Amino acid sequence: MALLLYRLGKFSYRRRWLVISLWLAVLVAVGGSAAAFHGTLSNNFQIPGTETQRIADKLKQDLPAASGGSATIVFEAPDGGFTAGSRAAVTDALKKLQALPEVRGTVDPFTTQAQVDQAGKAITDGEQQLAAGQAQLDASRAQLEAGKAQLAAAEQQLTAAGAPAAVVEAQLGQQKAALAAGQAKLDAGAQELQANKAKLELGKRQAQAASAIRFVSADNKAAVAQVQFNTSINGLAPSVRKQVQEIAHETSSAGVKAFASKEITEDISALFGTAEIVGIAVAALVLILMLGTLIAAGLPLLMAIIGVGVGVGITFALSGLFDMSSISPMLALMLGLAVGIDYSLFIVNRHRTQLLGGMDPEESVARANGTSGNAVVFAGLTVIIALAALVVPGLPFLTVMGLAAAGTVAVAVLVAITLTPAMLSLIGRRIISRRAWAKSEAHNAEPGHEAADLATDRERSTHGWGGLVTKHPWIALVAGILLLGTLALPATQLQLALPDGGSEPVESEAYQAYDLTARSFGEGVTGPIVAVGEFPANLDAAQAQKLQYDIADKLRAVDNVVAAVPVALSEDRRTAVFQVIPKEGPASASTVKVVADLRGLNGEIKADYDVAMGLTGQTAGNVDVSTKLGDALPPYLAIVVGLSLVLLLLVFRSIVVPLLATGGFLLSLSAAFGAVVAVYQWGWLGNVFDVANPGAVLSFLPIILIGVLFGLAMDYQVFIASGMREAYMHGSSAKEAVRVGFRHAAAVVTAAAIIMVSVFSGFIFSHLTMVRPLGFAMAFGVLFDAFVVRMTIVPAVMYLLGAKSWWLPRWLDRILPDVDVEGAKLNRGQTAPAPGELVH
Repeated sequence: MALLLYRLGKFSYRRRWLVISLWLAVLVAVGGSAAAFHGTLSNNFQIPGTETQRIADKLKQDLPAASGGSATIVFEAPDGGFTAGSRAAVTDALKKLQALPEVRGTVDPFTTQAQVDQAGKAITDGEQQLAAGQAQLDASRAQLEAGKAQLAAAEQQLTAAGAPAAVVEAQLGQQKAALAAGQAKLDAGAQELQANKAKLELGKRQAQAASAIRFVSADNKAAVAQVQFNTSINGLAPSVRKQVQEIAHETSSAGVKAFASKEITEDISALFGTAEIVGIAVAALVLILMLGTLIAAGLPLLMAIIGVGVGVGITFALSGLFDMSSISPMLALMLGLAVGIDYSLFIVNRHRTQLLGGMDPEESVARANGTSGNAVVFAGLTVIIALAALVVPGLPFLTVMGLAAAGTVAVAVLVAITLTPAMLSLIGRRIISRRAWAKSEAHNAEPGHEAADLATDRERSTHGWGGLVTKHPWIALVAGILLLGTLALPATQLQLALPDGGSEPVESEAYQAYDLTARSFGEGVTGPIVAVGEFPANLDAAQAQKLQYDIADKLRAVDNVVAAVPVALSEDRRTAVFQVIPKEGPASASTVKVVADLRGLNGEIKADYDVAMGLTGQTAGNVDVSTKLGDALPPYLAIVVGLSLVLLLLVFRSIVVPLLATGGFLLSLSAAFGAVVAVYQWGWLGNVFDVANPGAVLSFLPIILIGVLFGLAMDYQVFIASGMREAYMHGSSAKEAVRVGFRHAAAVVTAAAIIMVSVFSGFIFSHLTMVRPLGFAMAFGVLFDAFVVRMTIVPAVMYLLGAKSWWLPRWLDRILPDVDVEGAKLNRGQTAPAPGELVH
């Protein structure tokens, strides 16, 4: 591999304009494809095959009117509450919204609340009318009974007087007919009264079901309106979202504030915000301080930007073919920038070091590509393996996310080993400052400087952080483990969910909508659960309505359910929809339990009423996604760790180093999880990280963090340990090799880690809230892994083990291919191309 990359480096150096032209052509082609074929990004995390998706598909088929996406707009009245004028302003805005082609309908809160309020009065009036009707019926019954008694007495008297039957009938027939008509009228009245009682009973049940849900707050200062769209929320264009908000905000002329929910305000059309740019600026500053010239510092940044442009461009070009979440290109962007800068930096740094040592520029670029480039390839492979393994859990959105990020990292590797050598050829001596050149040339002119440099190198390796760690390896090891173990403690309380409006920034409209809704109507209103029942065939209207309320009563009896209301019934009365309002918000632990309890009722409801029940909607869907992701974690972790252990075994030809690398990763991963729980779930340092409403952690954060952090951790392991192996293979003792290798790699790994932490930290304050905890976890995960694990624990353990660190059974040594990650073949002079020879 080292020899192949050496030749590739020479080719790129000599054919620089060809390589540069090819990459520019690729960039233009990908950019054009992205502009022409990109689709609409979404945050749809549904999983095919789950109950939520199955019921949603059924609803779309059986009851299309209830299947479109919906969102809420909450209106806040000025002091004193809503007036006739402010109510009219809200109603006018909703009518204007309903006129939009993308809107199926709106629910006016004032009209609906009036209907709910009037229902109570109507029931009272109905009870009074029933009581009056019953009294009238009773009076009529008494009068009829009296008439019957009189008729019987008259008939008895005539019979006793010996009157023939014909005479009796002639005299009493008219009275009998009148009494029969009265009885028929009485029976009809009784039936009508009974029907009215049944109707009133249903009305009472309806009122009872609806009474827990308000559309206008009790203090008359808030009103919540529902907007139903023709398509799913994720399918709404940014222009439509903006138009909906603008129309809603027109109520400000009447003194009414309008706040649209997260579903409407969420804008996922832009990838970059101010915070991300600040992160990149910090990375640029680190490069300038390390490399000393703007040209040298700008090269890794340029390589990263080109790599991201191609990788993310391909992702966007394919977004028209696949349902792609907004976090897919964001993850690709984060990783592409971070690894793109680092991978190019490793090669540039090696080239600069060799140039200052007096090596020919062409040979230096080729050797840098064959050594550091070799490490870059294997480091990149670990990241790609970890990300591509996101296919294994079988979750479509996660598959797309992982492959998009893996593809971008692959592009970053290709850019580093092809375009970077070509650019180094173009830049030439300007990669190093004039002062550094002058100092280097003077030093290289000194006789016997090679031996002196080697001695100085070994002497300096006993100082600094590496020297301190190897002088006190047990202290360093125990302190590192205790630090990470302590930070990991909160991870035991990890709770997973997808974000809601409460996780948005305090100043955002989505958060204000969530907060006002929760305060005025209860947290559960922000995340209702949709229950769907499949009714038996051939029910009449009354039977179907009664069954609706029977089911609603069952649902309402579940703990922490505030209300359960029938909201829709299909024309054939086979599909009924219920809205269930939990006590707390959609991301709370109690709501997760409510979803489980509601599903636990399915068997009982089926047995009692022959109704098949299922749950759908955003809240139930989020619970399903979180559950699926939690179940996928163990097999995913096993696959990633297993494949990467094999790769590291090939790279380092050691049993200890891969195991040490993996154990260290588990420590840094646990510490990163602990930090995420402390900040985003418990709210520690919430003011610093803009966490206004702590709650459950983003449900797919753990599985993504495992993949990304494992890959990046192995990056640093490769660069640190390959330096140690290189020193060991070139004659240093095992313990000395730890110090020398650490000293050679420490500066560039430190800079690379700071750059990566800076890039990820920029996303902690991203305009996309879902990305924030992911950026935080990655930044702190890299921080812990690079400085505590790779630069403290790893050298301490390897120093303690000495030569045992490189132990490998002989039988395994014979069958493993030699990938030569440290470039030993190059240093032995096995560089097939001679100077001046064209390499193809």
